[in-house]
Amino acid sequence: MKILKNKLWQADLDKAIEAVNGIDVLEGQTVMVTGPTGLICSAMIDLLIRYNETHAEPINIVAAGRNKERVQKRFGKYSRKGYFKFVNYDASEAKLKLKVEPDFIIHGASNANPSTITREPVETMLSNFNGLYNLLEYARKTDTRKVVYISSSEVYGSKDDEAAHFKEEDYGFVDLLSPRSSYPVSKRAAETLAVCYSNEYGINVNSVRPGHIYGPTANASDNRVCAEFARMAANNQELVMKSAGTQLRSYTYVLDCASAILTVLLHGENTVSYNVGNPDSIISIKEMAVCIAKAGKVGLTIDIPKDNDRSSFSAMTSAALNTEKLEALGWKGQFDAETGFGHTVEILREIGD
Repeated sequence: MKILKNKLWQADLDKAIEAVNGIDVLEGQTVMVTGPTGLICSAMIDLLIRYNETHAEPINIVAAGRNKERVQKRFGKYSRKGYFKFVNYDASEAKLKLKVEPDFIIHGASNANPSTITREPVETMLSNFNGLYNLLEYARKTDTRKVVYISSSEVYGSKDDEAAHFKEEDYGFVDLLSPRSSYPVSKRAAETLAVCYSNEYGINVNSVRPGHIYGPTANASDNRVCAEFARMAANNQELVMKSAGTQLRSYTYVLDCASAILTVLLHGENTVSYNVGNPDSIISIKEMAVCIAKAGKVGLTIDIPKDNDRSSFSAMTSAALNTEKLEALGWKGQFDAETGFGHTVEILREIGD
């Protein structure tokens, strides 16, 4: 809960709230968020809590997760507020018994840890696909108004024209026989499933495809390079890169991601998928590392990656996203790379996590 008391984080939350046009429509409504202690969805719940604490009419928050104690620890006293409810949710459950009828569902529960994906590709595929299937079935039975599925930019795979930014209709190559493809392949299939539910059962759905999301809400177990570098910089440790870092990525501060998802929830066109990324933060991995090193005032060196390091790498050499479709909904990013990485390192340093 330390992060919710952090003044810089609170200011960033206020800025993100202002970026969501028409967020007041959610007042009095019930929003269920799965994966409530993960990078993106814990920030989402922080945003909704901050809204409630600064406005008269609250949004009802349902945190759907596997571990009640972990949720209570993450959100502290706010988990005992009248507008906050925990329900037990596991993506692998065949039949959900949540005892809640949400107006909106934001489904973010998913394993995105590269090493775990490599180690548990079967579980990765099943949880991604079955998790959404079970929620869509639940939404159909409870007359949920809308479901937003948090997919991934990894659905695009790799393509020859690395200079071009992926639009929502662009799809590159994904090696179907690589265990590492368990993540993008199951994300692709889940998006198709969502559209099928809309077509056959009338469920109002959107998928969002976040780029490389970072921020102070990343768990300590998150071993993606941007998360590890931010923690190291906050602890005054030198950064060591495992490659030349020429790959291009759409790095996006987690609160820009949260405000984008809420914008899609409120204004997205049914069955449309939207890229989520800040166009002011499309930089190379090396530029990301330099940015974090500068924010933490630490050194940066380059090392040769080992084979076991390479096995967990994404196959995408370029993951820059075109976000025109998202911006057409009225969304605009508030945190460029320098600001976002700077705030991440500063907040982590202040809260000591």
